[in-house]
Amino acid sequence: MTFSLPRFAAVATAAFFLAMPVAATAADAHLTGTFTGASDHITTGGVTIVKTAGGGAVVILDENFSLDGAPDPRVGFGTDGVYADASDLGELTQKEGLQVYIVPATVNVDDFNEVYIWCKQFAVPLGVAELN
Repeated sequence: MTFSLPRFAAVATAAFFLAMPVAATAADAHLTGTFTGASDHITTGGVTIVKTAGGGAVVILDENFSLDGAPDPRVGFGTDGVYADASDLGELTQKEGLQVYIVPATVNVDDFNEVYIWCKQFAVPLGVAELN
């Protein structure tokens, strides 16, 4: 069996963060959602936010994640249909598959109820996942 380096790195990173102690209560440990496309783009798959014991968090795009393509796609958060520029987690590393993004300490995931795949170049959403 062979692994591509980006896929192997994503799996290893996800395993590392999932093995870390999670937040104090199970109810607060993670949030999940499913992407729907936006702005005439097809975005599918699930997302999980895992909170770690130290107050940090990671965003995990699942193995079924897929984006049909767009210039300058980014990962970030929003609330009630409004993307928050300050929540930018960085460039989407690949259009398909398992990916992990570390949430910086300056971003409080509790302030948001959506995860976005955002086109920075045209300032439009490519996909949105409402968090539960």
